[in-house]
Amino acid sequence: MKILKNILLFGCALFLMQSCIVSSKPNIDFFSKSNYDFQDAQFISFNVPLFLAKPYIKKALREESESEAAIAMVKKVSKIKMMTVANGSEAMLKDYANYLKHENYEDWATIKHDGDNVNIRVKQKGDVIKNMLITVNSKKDMVFLDVKGSFTADDISRMITITSDK
Repeated sequence: MKILKNILLFGCALFLMQSCIVSSKPNIDFFSKSNYDFQDAQFISFNVPLFLAKPYIKKALREESESEAAIAMVKKVSKIKMMTVANGSEAMLKDYANYLKHENYEDWATIKHDGDNVNIRVKQKGDVIKNMLITVNSKKDMVFLDVKGSFTADDISRMITITSDK
């Protein structure tokens, strides 16, 4: 019985940890569900297991004396997907932006810093934001974050204010 219990616990742990596996396949919808020709683009993607990440993120924010607003925002996150693209093109980024517009994402902010562009797009139901896509474009290298949760416009405004004050 003890062996069966250990095997079951090991199987459950393995199942929960599968999201930690780094993949060379895209995990963002536009890139994974389309027949788009990505040419020489190279993808690296993974899902962040939040039950492991949230405690470390909160601890790091407290150690850096971040405000409770930032910590409260982390508590509202339910899922994060991250993907990096090497050798991406501007045309690919434009097609991605058109795809998001077609999928009813609103462009909320574009921030330019040291030649890099950061775009924040959201999809909301009523006053609640269910999905936030953050794109960082640095010439040919790009980073995409797909953050799911239940946020309000005030939550995101506070986070932008916190990060822009630094």
